[in-house]
Amino acid sequence: MLLKTRGIVFRTIKYGETSIIADIFTEEKGLHSFIAGSVRSAKARMPFNLFQPMTVVEMVAYFRDDAGALNRLKEVRAAEVWSRIPFDIRRGTIALFMAEVCKKCIQEGVEDRDLMDFLTNTLRWLDTTTHSLANLPLHFLLQLSGFLGFLPQGDPELETSVFFDLREGIFSEEEPLHGDSLNSALSGQLLALLFLPLENCHEVNIARADRKVLLKKLLQFYQLHVPGFTGINTPEIMEMTFDL
Repeated sequence: MLLKTRGIVFRTIKYGETSIIADIFTEEKGLHSFIAGSVRSAKARMPFNLFQPMTVVEMVAYFRDDAGALNRLKEVRAAEVWSRIPFDIRRGTIALFMAEVCKKCIQEGVEDRDLMDFLTNTLRWLDTTTHSLANLPLHFLLQLSGFLGFLPQGDPELETSVFFDLREGIFSEEEPLHGDSLNSALSGQLLALLFLPLENCHEVNIARADRKVLLKKLLQFYQLHVPGFTGINTPEIMEMTFDL
C-alpha cells in the first residue's frame, strides 16, 4: 500500500554508499523503519537534512504493515521548518535527547495521534521560545510518561512535605522505606513542574545541581517502568553545552 502521513524522525543510520535507514514515528502507523535511497548523493530527490533527529516531515512510502518490515520511502518533504533547532547547540542537543528517549520508549507500530501532537508542539516551543530551556528535559520526561502509561500521581495542593516514590510513581506524605525515591525538597520541585503547562515550565526555580539529580532520577524512573530501557547518552552532552 501507499502510505501518506506526517512523521517525526527519531534516528537515522547509513545504509550502503548513499542510502539511509530512518526510524520514523508516523501519525498513521506509529513507529516504523524506512529505507531512503540515494539521499546522500549530489542529485538526491530527498535531501539528507530532512532526516535529522526530530525533523517533522510529510512523507509517502511503500508500506507493509508487518512487524519488523523495512519500508521504502517514495517522497519526503519538511512539514515544519525549524529556525533555531538546527543552528543552536542547546536547542539541538535537547532535540537529540528527546529523539533518543522516544526511540527507546515508543513501541513499533503503536499509533498515537495525541503523542504525535505532543511531540510536535514541544518541538515548536523548543524552536521559538525565548525563555530558559533548562527545565524542558525534565518537563518533557514527566509529560511523555503519561503517554506511555505511567504518569506520576500526586496532589499539587498538598501543603505538607511530599516524597516521590519512583517504584510506585506517586507523590506521598510518607517517605518510602526503599531507596528509589526523592527527598522532600526535590520532590516538591518535581511536583510543581508536573502540573505546569509547557509554556510555564521555566518558572520553577531549580538549581543546576538539583536539575542534574532530577534528570538522573527521572531516567531511573523510566528504567523502572519501561521494559528494556537502557542508558541515555545525551544528558552528558547537555551538561557540556549549557548549565543543565
